Amino acid sequence: MKICVLPGDGIGPEIMAEAVRVIEALDLKFEIEEALLGGSAVDATGEPYPQATAALARTADAVLLGAVGGPKWDALPREQRPERGLLGIRKDLGLFANLRPAILYPELANASSLKPEIVAGLDILIVRELTGDIYFGQPRGIEMRDGERYGYNTMHYTESEIRRIGRVAFEAARKRNGRLCSVDKMNVLETTQLWRDVMSELAADYPDVDLSHMLVDNAAMQLVRAPKQFDVMVTGNMFGDILSDEASMLTGSIGMLPSASLDANNKGLYEPSHGSAPDIAGKGVANPLATILSAAMMLRYTFGLEEAALRVEQAVKRVLAQGYRTADIHEPGTTRVGTKQMGDAVLAALQD
Repeated sequence: MKICVLPGDGIGPEIMAEAVRVIEALDLKFEIEEALLGGSAVDATGEPYPQATAALARTADAVLLGAVGGPKWDALPREQRPERGLLGIRKDLGLFANLRPAILYPELANASSLKPEIVAGLDILIVRELTGDIYFGQPRGIEMRDGERYGYNTMHYTESEIRRIGRVAFEAARKRNGRLCSVDKMNVLETTQLWRDVMSELAADYPDVDLSHMLVDNAAMQLVRAPKQFDVMVTGNMFGDILSDEASMLTGSIGMLPSASLDANNKGLYEPSHGSAPDIAGKGVANPLATILSAAMMLRYTFGLEEAALRVEQAVKRVLAQGYRTADIHEPGTTRVGTKQMGDAVLAALQD
């Protein structure tokens, strides 16, 4: 079982170190090999997704990523920016289904931006299509037209792309509470009228799942008004990017949220939902729990090791119940710890 580890930029190496410690503590005999992605790869090779990294990622069973990006590389040509490395590996590996759980741990209810009674018991799964939409559509660019700069991007989806991500979402809803909300903007965008049509057609194959539809602007409002109405949400690349980040703040900290990006065979890239946080990089204060929980998702989805995944998740819950908090989730009455100390606590809970 081979894991490609990509620490990335900013706080990536710090949080990744703790996740690797947890994986190794499980004694499951993984082969772990490290490579460069993002800004660190640009600095070393001039490319955000070097060939050596691509070769390792293709042969590995799963990829575990820290974070990429930072203002240091913002002035580079667009094709050299760290984010191009992330988009590149997703496309290269055919990772079309992004799963982002938004779970509020009871101990963090006061850290949410919403009232505890609104978010208590929150458990949402957002399924985001990852390889289509306006992010990858052609033509795109910036050019001169009629004496001024003109920027353009193209949004498009094929029926097969929608059907593929739809089945992932329906299957996920079937394993949870049987409710799926498909998010679109069909009143304005023909692309998402097709999205709604295909989702409605798929519903006939899943009579045990209750499918509903919601316009994206209303979905954004409902996430902060009454988020517990949702079980599984499915949407396109751009809408999913925005809504999943919004949902993350309901849980108290984006530093708590893992994610998985899967291909058709459950090979996956696993990463925390947060960014590289260059302002705190190297200070030993970053929250490693989202990366550790991403490793748990890897154990579950790619390797089918449900018991090991549950052990890691229960260890995280135990640490929170014991009152350990990194700076992003700290509140009076809890014990503030750094990155490594949080990793130590999870390892101790894992052994218990």
